[in-house]
Amino acid sequence: MPNSRDRAWVEVRTASIQRNLERVRAAAGRAVRIIPMVKADGYGLGVERVVAALAPAQPFGYGVATVDEGLELRRIGVRDPVMLYSPVHAASLARAVRGGLVPAVSDLAALATLRGLAADTRRPDPIPFQVELDTGMGRAGFSPRDRLSDWWSQVRRATAAGSGLSLFGIFTHLHSADQPDLASARRQIDRFDRFVEGADGIPPDALVHCANSAGALRLKSRTANSARPGIVLYGAPAGDERRIPEPVVSLRARVVLARDVPAATTVGYGATYRAGGIERWATAAIGYGDGLPRVLGNRGFAIAGGRRAPIIGRISMDTTVLRADSHVSTGDVVTFVGREGETELLLEEVAELAGTIPYEILTGLSRRLPRVTV
Repeated sequence: MPNSRDRAWVEVRTASIQRNLERVRAAAGRAVRIIPMVKADGYGLGVERVVAALAPAQPFGYGVATVDEGLELRRIGVRDPVMLYSPVHAASLARAVRGGLVPAVSDLAALATLRGLAADTRRPDPIPFQVELDTGMGRAGFSPRDRLSDWWSQVRRATAAGSGLSLFGIFTHLHSADQPDLASARRQIDRFDRFVEGADGIPPDALVHCANSAGALRLKSRTANSARPGIVLYGAPAGDERRIPEPVVSLRARVVLARDVPAATTVGYGATYRAGGIERWATAAIGYGDGLPRVLGNRGFAIAGGRRAPIIGRISMDTTVLRADSHVSTGDVVTFVGREGETELLLEEVAELAGTIPYEILTGLSRRLPRVTV
């Protein structure tokens, strides 16, 4: 069996995922039902590993984006509610229903498809679904301004006794809950709350939620009884400096060649870096084919020998070169995200250097990087 640490790998601290969930729960209130988002293969860390870490905290259920992601949770033994938070094609709704998933309904066409499935399906229980409101995100959902119009009356009729459908929940997405100015997020929550307060027919046990990670940590709703944290569980902050999450991920690689080069030696495609004198170069066995952002060439860092070492030249598909101290040798381990000794490269710092967000760094880590639980 190959050594999972002979080239490059991702370390996942599952205990930190557990503690980050508890931080969200403490901030949101113990009575709030927690729905961890585990889409995109648990934000790139391996959904089975992530669910195993979260299960002892007894979340209400789990959130995913696609039918296949939900069915994967069923395959690994999840029996809690599994909710879809993106619209899915009509042809996929039947698979979602057969798999016991809770789809999101964002338009009347999806509602009609579910009504047809309810009529054709001999089920002992109604098919549950959630209604999505568009309070400003603009991606999908019904308008809360039209609560007395045809769409809400159709939802009411679709969930009448004996209809074969049940309203499992109602939710919206916040677009700016992690920003310094929370005015727009508060306006979204107010639109959502006013709809919930004014709409009849919402079951008393239905999920009512608008809080992502930042919303759960920083904002309050008059009507919400649930929250669905995501990125904060995986170690990136969500706008609340008082509750910085524990780091979860370390990205490490092995030095496969360390050597001294003379002045004027160039490195990488395009020869974008030239040695200013005799320099120690360390070639790490990781590249953009592993998900290390290529844009970090000549601007990013790794930790080598306990110190920051700049990435020099363009990152290749399989290798990255560092300008390191003289004591760094072939076979050493270097860190591109995480801590080594007293030196740390935070996930959000790496994302900022790459001109992106922590979500993209995590979900961009490729399959050829083994995930190692630590």
